[in-house]
Amino acid sequence: MGVVAPFPLAGGGQVAFDRAELTRILDLYGRMVAAGHWRDYAMDMGRDAAVFSAYRRAAERPEFRIEKRPALRNRQGQWALIGEHGVVLKRGHELGPILAPVERRLLKLVSD
Repeated sequence: MGVVAPFPLAGGGQVAFDRAELTRILDLYGRMVAAGHWRDYAMDMGRDAAVFSAYRRAAERPEFRIEKRPALRNRQGQWALIGEHGVVLKRGHELGPILAPVERRLLKLVSD
């Protein structure tokens, strides 16, 4: 029988969303899909950040990006909501307040 060698990680670990964070983000995504506003998403897990991007159409730039950067945990906060043109819309230490502007937008979409 062979020896199993661990997979080498270049320069450290990978930043990822934990189960509770991903559940919260995918819940919002599902509600936006049900409202007919979003159609696609992408996730990128790298050494510096984990990014969830939501798209109106697959061929466009993401309408919103939710970024988790643990290196900024003690400064501005590890969470950021970034708009379509790369502008930071909200930054903070917790995920809930970061998702609030998108959830308010969802309420407007549903009430129309």
